[in-house]
Amino acid sequence: MKFIRKKYSDEVLLRLYEAVLRPRLIEEKMLILLRQNKISKWFSGIGQEAISVGITQAIEKDEYILPMHRNLGVFTGRDLPFTRLFAQWQGTQMGYTKGRDRSFHFGTNEHHIVGMISHLGPQNGVADGIALASKLKGEQKITVVFNGDGGTSQGDFHEAVNVAAVWSLPVIFVIENNGYGLSTPSSEQFKCKQFIDKAIGYGIKGVQVDGNNVLEVYDTVKTLAANMRKKPEPVLLECITFRMRGHEEASGTKYVPKKLMDEWGKKDPVENFEKYLLAEKVIDSKYGETLRKKIKKEIEAGLTEAFQETLPVPDTELELNDVYAPFNQIVISPLSSGEGPGLPAGQAGVRSEKRFIDAISDGLRQSMERHPNLVLMGQDIADYGGVFKITEGFVEKFGKERVRNTPLCESAIVGTGLGLSIKGMKAMVEMQFADFVTEGFNQIINNLAKTHWRWGQSADVVVRMPTGAGTAAGPFHSQSNEAWFFHTPGLKIVYPSNPYDAKGLLCASLEDPNPYLYFEHKVLYRSIKDQIPDDYYTIEIGKAALVREGYDLSIITYGMGVHWAKEIMDSFSEVSADILDLRTLLPWDKDAVLATVKKTGRVLILHEDTLTGGIGGEIAAWISEHAFSYLDAPVFREASLDTAIPFASTLEQNFLPKGRLKSRIEQLLKF
Repeated sequence: MKFIRKKYSDEVLLRLYEAVLRPRLIEEKMLILLRQNKISKWFSGIGQEAISVGITQAIEKDEYILPMHRNLGVFTGRDLPFTRLFAQWQGTQMGYTKGRDRSFHFGTNEHHIVGMISHLGPQNGVADGIALASKLKGEQKITVVFNGDGGTSQGDFHEAVNVAAVWSLPVIFVIENNGYGLSTPSSEQFKCKQFIDKAIGYGIKGVQVDGNNVLEVYDTVKTLAANMRKKPEPVLLECITFRMRGHEEASGTKYVPKKLMDEWGKKDPVENFEKYLLAEKVIDSKYGETLRKKIKKEIEAGLTEAFQETLPVPDTELELNDVYAPFNQIVISPLSSGEGPGLPAGQAGVRSEKRFIDAISDGLRQSMERHPNLVLMGQDIADYGGVFKITEGFVEKFGKERVRNTPLCESAIVGTGLGLSIKGMKAMVEMQFADFVTEGFNQIINNLAKTHWRWGQSADVVVRMPTGAGTAAGPFHSQSNEAWFFHTPGLKIVYPSNPYDAKGLLCASLEDPNPYLYFEHKVLYRSIKDQIPDDYYTIEIGKAALVREGYDLSIITYGMGVHWAKEIMDSFSEVSADILDLRTLLPWDKDAVLATVKKTGRVLILHEDTLTGGIGGEIAAWISEHAFSYLDAPVFREASLDTAIPFASTLEQNFLPKGRLKSRIEQLLKF
């Protein structure tokens, strides 16, 4: 191993030496504790320390790093207190996730670190968002994100690298090429001989380094970072290294040929750098012994304090409260007099006739004016104005920096939204059709929804979802998939049925720092209109609306179901119904549901989504549990057939519940 000092001072070399020694000594202690059954699991980075250490030392303290399991040198290099770091691994209250997650699955804005989730690839999109925020703010900062060689096979990696390339984002995508993905050798993971070849396909720079040479890693990254701050662009950095321990300690290394282990054992990054420093007379043996004693003393002190903590005492209220970022919504009513925000004198309080689609556009535009840190992202939303023309004219008003066309990579873009949020910005992601959200499902379910509960980071992202059938668009452009997200704590879901609510709920969603799924029915876009306020206003999240009052039964519904219910009830001459529009599906208005059940005693829950596993099942169960004594009949449900959505209009109408609604109401009234 050849170390090239260049002009680096003794001080720099000593700093690198201590930085590479710290994670090694911690690891050696952890392996002892593991054998003593004092810790439960360990992912070892022995043999790979030079990468984490060299990179962390080479970049500025306020530049974000997104590490993985074997990057302990990132955390020690950013001076996280040992006590709290060890408590995190033990799952105690003092840890960064309050015992809710393990190992390096956490972040800390104080130290500019965003940890991984177990799915390996999603952190790359988040890195894009952090880098985008830095670029938009003119900060001249870079972002570094780590990947294992196996993880680069994931779609999230490809999407994020491509987005960074297209948007010229200052991200270093680090690939730790250590020869194995758990036990699967590289020859069974990918065909390319070296990862820098892949950089060519993305049109970006690829750089390869000896990942066991801490000085080479440090010098390379320091040079790259300096250039990227001046000229933002992504770089793929391949670090050739080897994992000397198992994927995690229980895995062992029996699958690795002994000859290979022996060869890489001679390339130990700590031992070789230490020998170099001794040969250069930067240190002597006494210096090394003294430093080791000092670090070991710090480790023991941290462990002593961390081991004094027991497992967290469950506090149900705390667990539930931490699901969402704190937000006290102050409902903004439409102005009735005076000047409205951003409006000329005399126009406040004015109402104009707007279609459903116009109301969404209006709310989005006024939110962009209200929140200068809000960025819109989606396919074709810039000059083209989106496939439904909701953002038409936005580029001229807000510019392409804030109204961004994206490549076809939903996962990376949702991840980018989270990255923007980490940097204190807001994001709106438009799914071209709600059906396509499956491509970003993991980011929504496992990143957006869980981030605040895990380590206190809000996910200030609204995902707009054009949804619903009735346009003969077939099974991949017509799905009502709100129930997929209804089951996930940490998300909020709104689903307006009219222009007034469409604007007010969108504005409210964009104010809240929590992640939202905002469903907008495509059939309603241009089929309904209403007089709504021109000025900015919001609607209370979690509050249903009684759109029609009656006494014989209650129809609880949302979205297109509201219009079906009103139309069908118009055909009854002597029967009246409460029609309750939920508006917000997560959280949903239990008080309003209870009130209408008490009033009529007969309930039909209606939604466009398929019956089995739909939201109506949860509401029906809740009514049966909490309002059974008020019922005069079983709780009925009506929904779409349990099939995919057919293309032919006749089949589609048969699929939808509207044609069955009247007979179900008649059946309910017979009880």
